Amino acid sequence: MSLTKARLPALLKISSEKNTISCLKKDNKRLNQKLLQLQALLEEKDAQLGLSKRSMGAANSSFQSSGIDGENLRPSSSSEDICAPATSYLGRIPQSEECAAAEPTKFASARVESSSRQDSYSASSLHASSGGVDDTAQKLYGSHFDENGRDMLREEEFPEVSVEFQETFLGHTSPITRCRFSASGNNIASASVDGTVRIWTYDSSIPASRNATIYCGAEIMSLDWECKSDRLLLIGTADGGIKAWNVDAKRVVCDLNTTDAFPSVLDLKCSPVEPIFVSAASSRRLGSNSIDSLGYASLTVWNMKTWKAMTVLPLGEDPPAITSLCFNHNGKILAASATDGMIHMFDMSAGLQITGWPAHDSAISSLLFGPDETSIFSLGSDGKIFEWSLQNQGRVLWSKTSSWFSEPQTSKYCRHEMALDASGRQLLAASGSVRAPIYQVQGHSNGFKTLPHSAAITTVDWHPSLPIFLTGSADNSVRVTSIL
Repeated sequence: MSLTKARLPALLKISSEKNTISCLKKDNKRLNQKLLQLQALLEEKDAQLGLSKRSMGAANSSFQSSGIDGENLRPSSSSEDICAPATSYLGRIPQSEECAAAEPTKFASARVESSSRQDSYSASSLHASSGGVDDTAQKLYGSHFDENGRDMLREEEFPEVSVEFQETFLGHTSPITRCRFSASGNNIASASVDGTVRIWTYDSSIPASRNATIYCGAEIMSLDWECKSDRLLLIGTADGGIKAWNVDAKRVVCDLNTTDAFPSVLDLKCSPVEPIFVSAASSRRLGSNSIDSLGYASLTVWNMKTWKAMTVLPLGEDPPAITSLCFNHNGKILAASATDGMIHMFDMSAGLQITGWPAHDSAISSLLFGPDETSIFSLGSDGKIFEWSLQNQGRVLWSKTSSWFSEPQTSKYCRHEMALDASGRQLLAASGSVRAPIYQVQGHSNGFKTLPHSAAITTVDWHPSLPIFLTGSADNSVRVTSIL
């Protein structure tokens, strides 16, 4: 009996071709990620070599004056709200190609694990490969001591953070302006100068049904998730638009606008208790995109049920722009920072300012309540970080003067943002360098440095409960890093 070869059904042939394309894409992503990491490592080593040369020239004349740390220094209305799958890809794989392959939406982010596998780029291997430069810098700088006699490392010598895993999201086409974990930490929203917001998850065990791309038609300047759930995301733009995105319905449920006089929505903050949020909008002055070009401030309280403005908080005549907002745990107190270096505190039930004090000589770019809410952290555009006592107003509990903000490669998109981990003991700050500092607040350790991007780190955030942080960069990438 003769056997005839059965023809492969057309549907099986299509499936086989799709699997082949998928494998090729994964290989391409992995190779491009390795290239990205090697390029970042090369840039970092070049910067360290330049630093070593400059330090060697100055070592004979002013060795002692080279210290940087100051441990105890005092002081759219666009209608394009179309929902599309948010895609994570490496290299130059066009979205149209992925659609043609008919693959399910997924986030095949690059993974960097601290393991012994030969093909993984671990934190320890990256650190070891640049050890020669670090050793040279250590010999040049020597030991430094604070006023209590504790040995202190310069920021250039911060040890690299121990990484469990790291994933890179490359769905944006322009520098990242904001990235935020949702209330549960399961979802991430990242925004860009390209006018898009991407909602995605780094954890493959979490359903990707909420993944989406939101087109806003203008640069995104602020993001905030609803505090009680992951259901709503607020988006503020450079043209005065405020959008509310429902992640379950995958649509914009409200499209608000500030007045024409205040087109820049610098920050948005949801109350942790009531269905309200506050927007900090600013007028514009002629000039660059820097924080100094911001004009006057407007603080508006909005109702999230009616989506209408409730009141405008009083700031006085011609108030300087408000750059950052934060609520206390019960939503009764709102803190706001301004470009004139002031911190303002509002009683939300009365709608009035109850206190305020001059905290910085420069503009304040970020503000956070401490974990027990007996203190508040402020970050100046000059890189100075203060922790202020709220029980003894005007008293500085902890401070740091950082050089990470004064790198010559500082991006114009870097707005000097900071974030506290769930314990309130680690503070992560944005950076003009390819790495960002993680300070140990009021601790004996001086801190750590993150794995490098290939450009300035423009935005940061911590997971609400786990030792996982986000870094967004001017190189268009967002990275999720879990530390040991």
